[in-house]
Amino acid sequence: MGNGGGRHLQTRQVLLLFVLLGMSQAHAEPGRLSVVEESLSGALVGNLVKDLGLEVGELSSRGAQVVSKDNRLPLQLNINTGDLLLSEPIDREELCGSTEPCVLPFQVLMKNPLQILQAELQVRDINDNSPIFLEKEMVLEIPENSPVGAVFLLESATDLDVGTNAVKNYVISQSSHFHVKVRVNPDGRKYPELVLDKALDYEEQPELSLILTALDGGTPPRSGTALVRVEVIDTNDNSPEFEHMFYEVKIPEDSILGSLVITASAWDLDSGINGEVSYAFSHASEDIQKTFAINKNSGEISLIGYLDFETTESYSIIIKATDRGGLSGKSTVRIQVMDVNDNSPEISLSSFTSPIPENTPETLVMVFSIQDKDSGENSRMVCSIPEDLPFVLKSSIENYYHLETEGALDRESRSEYNITITVSDMGTPRLTTQHTITVQVSDVNDNAPAFNQSSYTLFVQENNSPALHIGTISATDSDSGSNAHITYSLLPTHDPQLDLSSLISINADNGQLFALRALDYEALKTFEFRVGATDQGSPALSSQALVRVLVLDANDNAPFVLYPLQNASAPFTELLPRAAEPGYLVTKVVAVDRDSGQNAWLSFQLLEATEPGLFSVWAHNGEVRTSRLLSERDAPKHRLLLLVKDNGDPPRSASVTLHVLLVDGFSQPYLPLPEVARDSTQDEDALTLYLVIALASVSSLFLLSVLLFVGVRMCRRARASTLGDYSMPEGHFPGHLVDISGTGTLSQSYQYEVCLTGGTGTNEFKFLKPAIPSLQLHDAGSNMQEKENFRNSLGFNIQ
Repeated sequence: MGNGGGRHLQTRQVLLLFVLLGMSQAHAEPGRLSVVEESLSGALVGNLVKDLGLEVGELSSRGAQVVSKDNRLPLQLNINTGDLLLSEPIDREELCGSTEPCVLPFQVLMKNPLQILQAELQVRDINDNSPIFLEKEMVLEIPENSPVGAVFLLESATDLDVGTNAVKNYVISQSSHFHVKVRVNPDGRKYPELVLDKALDYEEQPELSLILTALDGGTPPRSGTALVRVEVIDTNDNSPEFEHMFYEVKIPEDSILGSLVITASAWDLDSGINGEVSYAFSHASEDIQKTFAINKNSGEISLIGYLDFETTESYSIIIKATDRGGLSGKSTVRIQVMDVNDNSPEISLSSFTSPIPENTPETLVMVFSIQDKDSGENSRMVCSIPEDLPFVLKSSIENYYHLETEGALDRESRSEYNITITVSDMGTPRLTTQHTITVQVSDVNDNAPAFNQSSYTLFVQENNSPALHIGTISATDSDSGSNAHITYSLLPTHDPQLDLSSLISINADNGQLFALRALDYEALKTFEFRVGATDQGSPALSSQALVRVLVLDANDNAPFVLYPLQNASAPFTELLPRAAEPGYLVTKVVAVDRDSGQNAWLSFQLLEATEPGLFSVWAHNGEVRTSRLLSERDAPKHRLLLLVKDNGDPPRSASVTLHVLLVDGFSQPYLPLPEVARDSTQDEDALTLYLVIALASVSSLFLLSVLLFVGVRMCRRARASTLGDYSMPEGHFPGHLVDISGTGTLSQSYQYEVCLTGGTGTNEFKFLKPAIPSLQLHDAGSNMQEKENFRNSLGFNIQ
């Protein structure tokens, strides 16, 4: 660079220094800061404490930071001093292009508490760009007969700077034939025109070269040059003329590339080559040159770039028609871009709330806005949601909507909603945008636990092992989370006789019931209680269910013989006349079983007999009968062993021993001793002695039996109050009656009278007399009557 260039650089640096000093002393108005482009890194832009009215230290304590859209502004904040500095040089032309003023918004973000301060940074232009001619050489063909004062259009220069730093003037090198006149376009840009001052002479000078200089308004000004070469054309005295000085055309923004926009026609009255016209754009901007093209021969303007109504709504193009003689005419074409519906509506969420508690009426769910970049009908929109949802869409201000519930929701019916928001414009064709949101419904404890049964019946085998799992109760809760977590418990019973805590326990988590101890069917057949199920909501909700426990009988009791009583010291003896017919009822064994059901079904069996085949026992009622006629050869005394067995699994049994004494008749004066055989040779005196001894023994045994009988009766009455298998008659029970009204082989309507009798030389014997005559067999009645008469004859009948 020469000395002139060095002085020029020094001048710029001095001016920049003065500008920066002036900025450091001046206070920008609040919210608006300014800086000169090309300022160096670290240059002071302003002080936020002073310019925005903040307190010293507030920036640091509240965590202030500077943000801008797309981080376009290279700003750096000193939070201790409030100074706003440039982190790198800034170029106005890069940020704003030809826009003036170049004002860029930014925000100061305060985090604690949250606050956003809006501010603007104005980037002031400096004259750092020189005017530039796109064409370094311009050729003008001017007829020699062009009149003085004729005007010839020249290409204008472009300058990236704006305002006073843009192109302000054009000058041309000294010439006696031409001078430059500066004109202003409708958009404010200046362009040069070459004015003929002196008639040209082709023979004298066929070509002229001129230097066109463009000057900007900067200090110092910058300039750019181009060569203007004038070729003098021989005699062409008619300029081309357009059909219309102004053309206007409308074209849709979705027109395809290569489509014809308009044809601008011009004609020239000259003939030959002087009448041949060529077309070109004049003073066309770069945007126009990228979008449109003109056929230089036909004047057809075609589309070579995509149109966008939202970016540029119209274009203004100057068309120049030039003949071969260098004369030209111009016309203006205004191209109006027509909007088409090529932009779908857009949805912007402002706020969204999810989940939403159930049972809450009219809850605000979402606030959003909609917009469409198109215009007119294409930008009109309608917004909707599906009708089958419990939500309503309302409009607040223009293009702002809010979504809220119509009423209280029920999570148990539906816990999630997928809501599709549909926005359609009114264009043709209609464009639609959909946005789907998912709204969760949170649970509220509004459902009590529900048992799957209103009552439960559980069966437990008696004699169970302690801590036995006997069953499970189950409840469900329609709520969720802790509101559905169920705890089970035993509720207090109203029966004071039932100690539930010693019988049953429950697992609070899963509702399993356990028997704490072994149960006894004979003591407790059934019992019932209530259980509760409580959730963990707030407030907690609960429900109840009835549990009935049935104790199942086990075969844990052997049959008990009521009659005849088994007494080892006084064996039981029945009298049987030798004249008894087959089927004669000798006696009836009565037994009971404290168990129930088939465990108490008793059967009788004859195990042993002194004379096999003489006696038989009926399996179902225990009646002992003769099977054949008696003979003289039969022994006078017989011993029978009977087995009483229940129907349990495994079965349990008891045995009973019967002694049967054969007599010739109930009226004989004495009875033979059982030990005396039929072929005995003892004399009558010895027999009489034995009978006396036997009678004394029988009397002693009788007294002992009476005492034993009274003791047994008192013990049995005490036990009957605690047993649950059979009951004793209420009220006074006669001492001479034995109760067998339980679950034994006799019905509850039977009672038997106990008769104790004896005679000379006989053992004690007993038999039972049914209290209901209608139920006696005929043969049994006659036999029993014989026995009664025999007892009366002996004088030992005791009632």
